[in-house]
Amino acid sequence: MAVARPAPHAALEHLTVLYRGPLSSCNYGCPYCPFAKRRESPEEQEADRAALARFVAWVEAQPFEVSVLFTPWGEALIWPRYQQAVTHLSRLPHVRQVAIQTNLSGPLGWLADAGRTRVGLWATYHPGEVSLERFLTRTRELDALGARYSVGVVGVPAHLPDIQALRDALNPATYLWVNAFHDGRPYTRAEREALTRIDPLFEVNIRRYRTRGQPCAAGDTAISVDGHGTVRRCHFIPVPLGNIYEQDVRDLLAPRPCARPTCHCHIGYVQLPALGAQDVYGAGLLARIPEGPDWADPGAYLDRARQLWRAGATPR
Repeated sequence: MAVARPAPHAALEHLTVLYRGPLSSCNYGCPYCPFAKRRESPEEQEADRAALARFVAWVEAQPFEVSVLFTPWGEALIWPRYQQAVTHLSRLPHVRQVAIQTNLSGPLGWLADAGRTRVGLWATYHPGEVSLERFLTRTRELDALGARYSVGVVGVPAHLPDIQALRDALNPATYLWVNAFHDGRPYTRAEREALTRIDPLFEVNIRRYRTRGQPCAAGDTAISVDGHGTVRRCHFIPVPLGNIYEQDVRDLLAPRPCARPTCHCHIGYVQLPALGAQDVYGAGLLARIPEGPDWADPGAYLDRARQLWRAGATPR
């Protein structure tokens, strides 16, 4: 049977790109992270610098609107090249949003030169790596700069007092998200209730959704790109679709059902149309900042998550 292929240079108004270059080093030593305290050689740093510059130039040249989320294997914003890349992209007229994951350990003053309505920071607090007061000082700096950001933590049960203290001291207007912790055991009821009081959307993240065959925007209006320019539907499906430096990316895009048995990561499942994450996050989707019309009452979003889960997956 013939395989349907996308029409050449199909019309495209907007593309979301999750970029993950060669950078795989971090200045933190979190025990749950494989890149903790890893340092790169000058040669590795240069390779990442060259890959980043090539990607930024590619975004510059596109004839359609682009949004970019940097998802490095490590901490990127301690390096001036990433500060400059985010700033530059945020000032391009055809870039809707540019977001980046960070631990907030690097300088923040560069944001004053960025298009702050387009920049979003996905900031993570790591108890044991930075004091609560130091982290809160950084968030106050963001507030003073008028920056858009969300704050998050990994939901390690032993860190519950630290997470609660963060919520109590954080700007009440700042969303605090909690990522489920993978330690081989389910959360107790008390732990789940405590974390849900802190993050009203925590219930969405503790579920593993059966997604094979489900419609997904990944590979159609959202893609993952690595430092070589290789395009994949998302970070979790290794099969390449092509290369942005060798082909017109529009020729690689097409609606496709999910090929994975399950999906349990925020940057993956928010691409499921059935979940309707856009209604809660709106323009803040890439930076995990709820800015959508349903954020005041996310009940419908939670109901859709429950319906997806009832398809046969199990909670973590």
